[in-house]
Amino acid sequence: MAATYQPALSRTIFHVDMDAFFVSVEELFDPSLQGKAVVVGGQRDERGVVSAASYEARKFGVHSAMPLRTAAKMCPQAIFVNGHPERYREYSEKVFKVLNSFSPQVEMASVDEAYLDMTGTARLHGPPLKAAHALHQRMKDETRLNCSVGIGSSRLIAKVSSAQAKPNGVLWIITGEEPKFLAPLDVRAIPGVGKVMESNLHALGIKKVGDLARLEESELEERFGKWGLALAGKARGEDAGGWFDSEVGADTEAKSISHEHTYNEDTADSAQIESTLMRLSEMVGRRLREANFYARTIQLKLRYKDFTTLTRAHTLSSPTQLDTEIFEQVRTLFRKNWKRGVQVRLLGVHASSFSSSQPDQINLLEGGRQQRWKDALAAADRLRDKFGESSVKLATGMRGTFRERTHENPVGLPGKSKPDPD
Repeated sequence: MAATYQPALSRTIFHVDMDAFFVSVEELFDPSLQGKAVVVGGQRDERGVVSAASYEARKFGVHSAMPLRTAAKMCPQAIFVNGHPERYREYSEKVFKVLNSFSPQVEMASVDEAYLDMTGTARLHGPPLKAAHALHQRMKDETRLNCSVGIGSSRLIAKVSSAQAKPNGVLWIITGEEPKFLAPLDVRAIPGVGKVMESNLHALGIKKVGDLARLEESELEERFGKWGLALAGKARGEDAGGWFDSEVGADTEAKSISHEHTYNEDTADSAQIESTLMRLSEMVGRRLREANFYARTIQLKLRYKDFTTLTRAHTLSSPTQLDTEIFEQVRTLFRKNWKRGVQVRLLGVHASSFSSSQPDQINLLEGGRQQRWKDALAAADRLRDKFGESSVKLATGMRGTFRERTHENPVGLPGKSKPDPD
């Protein structure tokens, strides 16, 4: 009989996942949507992708990241709703407030899910199951939204168990029962196992987590390297590999920040294209300032009508977080690489190579101009915080107006540190 994995010091981790979050928030503003097939992310004839689907729409195979037009074919009776990121940020803040009342160690993994380290809170909130039910009810009372709660001795177990508890449920995997719980689940249930890895594992006859757990670590390492060792740990319910290695609430810094826009109709209008690049640069700059990062590398993503895609990057002599400087670089990259007259389908602006402080040496001639832009953009950010992301735009980006894409990691994720005002 295989030995049961028993951690040296048992922790209590909650994973709280809001049920159909975007759809549920939309239902609060329009109760007529309740109980219907709803798709959030855009209209049925647009090129965008599904951001979220109600459980009624999911019954027809609709899921997030699916093209809107495909969703319309699969579920023609669905109601399509434009996303409202400002609403989701508002309710995400409410969710965070509830979570923070249960534990000081909260990590918002995205706008609608979070990890809580509840270790040592039994005196305050009772045993895990009692605390989870109390959290579940308080979330409903204070946000009018449902959530699912997974409880385990690791973040991995908590996340997998919350998925099994959906919708609107609570599931606790008792310490020592992790391998038994995981064994019958598909390997895709393990966080980090995508379509490619799933296909590779299926080729080896590994379809269930239990199949994976029976393999020797050495064999997995030989086939998949370090990721193979991580898989072996995950099959036992351990936090192995990737960001699972960090503690709940640890400040894990982003490696890059990017925004993209797909045109509903392809365009070769250079003025419109450059206006879109300005708007994307604003969005990237906003997130850089939110995280208090300065980016040294700026990258353009350009996709033509025939889906041919190119990326071009430039490394700055001095890192920046200013919209205007990002735009100047990405516009130069575009002008150098665009085949004039060829229609564009998608544009993206990407920033990376971060530092957390301004360069020590500032060009004396540019210093005053940079400070004025910094002050102006800080004021614009404050207005956006209050009135929404679309409330302030730079003139160059006015023609590039488009809806902010609804996604799980927006600007202003609750609990993330913000730069101190000067």
